[in-house]
Amino acid sequence: MKYIFIILSTILCFSCQERKDKPSDLEIDRTNNPNNIILDKKLDSLYNLKIFNGFSATIVDSTGILYNKGFGYANVEEKKKYTANTIINIASVSKVFIGMALLKAQEMNLVNLDDPINMHLPFKVINPNYPEDVITIRHLATHTSTIVDTDIYLETCYINKNNIPISENLMEKYGTYYQNPSSNWIPLKEYLSKVLKGSGEFYTESTFANRKSGEIYEYSNIGAALCGLVIESAAKKPFSNFTKEHIFKPLKMHSTGWFFEDVDSSNYSKLYADNHKLPYYRILSYPDGGLITSSTDLSSFLVELIKGHYGNGTILNANSYKELFKPQLQEKAFQEKENKNEGYNTGLFLDLEPAYNVIGHTGGDPGINSFMFFDTKTGRGRILITNTDSQKENSGAVFYEIWNSIE
Repeated sequence: MKYIFIILSTILCFSCQERKDKPSDLEIDRTNNPNNIILDKKLDSLYNLKIFNGFSATIVDSTGILYNKGFGYANVEEKKKYTANTIINIASVSKVFIGMALLKAQEMNLVNLDDPINMHLPFKVINPNYPEDVITIRHLATHTSTIVDTDIYLETCYINKNNIPISENLMEKYGTYYQNPSSNWIPLKEYLSKVLKGSGEFYTESTFANRKSGEIYEYSNIGAALCGLVIESAAKKPFSNFTKEHIFKPLKMHSTGWFFEDVDSSNYSKLYADNHKLPYYRILSYPDGGLITSSTDLSSFLVELIKGHYGNGTILNANSYKELFKPQLQEKAFQEKENKNEGYNTGLFLDLEPAYNVIGHTGGDPGINSFMFFDTKTGRGRILITNTDSQKENSGAVFYEIWNSIE
């Protein structure tokens, strides 16, 4: 989500590049595949470099899971293995679920992508620099709403789940994420009104860029969370319930939820900064980065995305999937983005990299790093999730070697 892990500074360097005990419908026994045995050995050797305490690596196609395995430990102290069924927060990869939920809501005639957001919200959101400007749902979904992340947003949206203080040597890097006690938890609507409503406790005019909506791409976590609230308000049910009903249940994502109470927390991985354990946290703006899931469950979702791309999806209709994956912006919207000349664009809460034929998203939060992408030419997808922030010199290289190994 907001947290920027060191290895994500080279995002998308592709050119080098509670589940039930019974198996899911996607899990096909391919353990005797010679290629998987070779891959096991390769990933074991990368784990043995001791950069990440635990991680899972996954390969899928439209038929299901081709490879899905955990390495290392979900709990180092207790020697609990990190497996394909270990659950963990996936940070900003969560945003892809907002996109799918948004188009499901449009199919249900609850919203239209080009509706003004104030048509659905329980409070008015107005850019004070352009008070007559209309911010639409599509602007939120393409990060062109002019609503931007601020320090006060970052300082208030993380909640220390169990009020466990972090050690002094981690305070400088992680103090921001653990300063708010568990008693500060409030519902999504209440939190966003504090940040975005003119009279809100955390409101500041700097939350709005000095330009009109739709002009410039600027990645916005708070804008993504607001889109979750738009869906929630239009559907007249919590965003968490809407996604459970229309995405998680149909895809049999039994280990997936937005809150600790929704999952079997005993399967949740510990979080680490190298060898130091980090406390758990909750996120007030949870749609933008709070989803908890396993690589097995997330594989079900990625398989559905691949099927949807090829016209065989089950969650959305064909037209909705075309909209989800369609490049939404013109090149001028990316005036400050280094890779704009490589064809970078955005779908609806999706990163599109036509130069590399890939679609997906990345995520990073304290102790968490996640990649989920699929190749539009080969029809294969990859997922990599780690439970460790590493400041070691070769951490980025090892991460990408793992990533490229599952290509």
